[in-house]
Amino acid sequence: MKNITTDAEVVLAIRAIDEHGSVAAASRATSIPVTTLKGRRDLALSRGLTSASKVIDTEARLRQELKLASKRIESLQREEDTAESIRKIIYGLAERTPEPPAWLLKDGKPGSRGAPLLVVSDIHYGEKVSRDETGGMNEFNKDIAAVRMKKLANVTCDLAFNHMGRAKTEYPGMVICFGGDMLGGDIHEELMKTNDRTTQQSINDLTDMLAAFLDTMAGKFGKLFVPCVVGNHGRSTKKMQMKQRVFTSHEWNIYCNLERYFRKSKHVQFMIPSEADAFFTVFGHRFMLTHGDSLGVKGGDGIIGALGPIMRGILKTHRSEAQIGRDFDTAIIGHWHQMLWLPGVIVNNAFKGYDEYARLGLRAPYSRPSQALCFIHPEHGITAKWEVFLEGLRTTQDKEWVAWQTKNAGPVGR
Repeated sequence: MKNITTDAEVVLAIRAIDEHGSVAAASRATSIPVTTLKGRRDLALSRGLTSASKVIDTEARLRQELKLASKRIESLQREEDTAESIRKIIYGLAERTPEPPAWLLKDGKPGSRGAPLLVVSDIHYGEKVSRDETGGMNEFNKDIAAVRMKKLANVTCDLAFNHMGRAKTEYPGMVICFGGDMLGGDIHEELMKTNDRTTQQSINDLTDMLAAFLDTMAGKFGKLFVPCVVGNHGRSTKKMQMKQRVFTSHEWNIYCNLERYFRKSKHVQFMIPSEADAFFTVFGHRFMLTHGDSLGVKGGDGIIGALGPIMRGILKTHRSEAQIGRDFDTAIIGHWHQMLWLPGVIVNNAFKGYDEYARLGLRAPYSRPSQALCFIHPEHGITAKWEVFLEGLRTTQDKEWVAWQTKNAGPVGR
């Protein structure tokens, strides 16, 4: 049966043309084709209808108004559906995260040890690592991730309160950097086959795990500042893209959920930028947090490994950021799955640890899973640097505390 254009559709079309000044403008605003609008304008003349005509067919009028409203919403979403509006409407958060808290800018108390800064990155939650395929050196899954997260909290607190000072040592707060690749994701075929959690399951699990971790650290250090950047593994796209990089990452979703969880807390403040880099200052020392995969360099060297690409990339980044007034003293990166304390760069190790790709794809040396912890002093900048190990040593050697080789005999221990 042929559809009959109702009076309601005709009158609303005329109103749209009058409101926007022309058929073309009305078409752009309502997404109704120009030919359709022209046809309804002709029908209005033949039926004696104008924009002021009262429409008796209420059902048809409401149906047409709903259709026009839906078209307008789609148009607005295409134009204005930015991450800021999503944060506000969906997550109930401020459109933009606030500036770093004041305690990061104040001088420390006399005798202060400064503020601790912990880097948490390359968790690769949801991914499985087989002990058999890593020469017996590492294993990883969702259960091990939970154990390591608890150990990260415990060892960090032990180092901060028992090795950097007495148990009653007071800190102005703590900086915890979430550096990306928090999710293993399913960006490679082998990950899709071997992961022990789907991406959606991982988002839920990891959000809860990180919230509990931050709760614990806030209880110990009082105040937390949490800058967050996305990595390359948590993306929702097949290929890494530069446009909308942050908002196509599942990790951004996790960060916003965490911020929403702590939104009533006066002690935990997040920084979730709309770009891949986060810039902040601790006692005058300028940091740039970025995952490390977008330094403008690729590859490595068989002799010096990642050192060459990292230092070349940091130099390029320094130059490009300085030109737009965003220079920094120290870059914090992950991605390279090894712990390196380099001039002007902190390279964080992988929470996940040594994996099959490191062993077979790169033939990289074994590295115990660990995360970077350092302290920023108001006068001296970065002082103590610690590697927070998440697993014990794996060795077949004797457990003597020290051993030496004698001239005519085997090793002697004490």
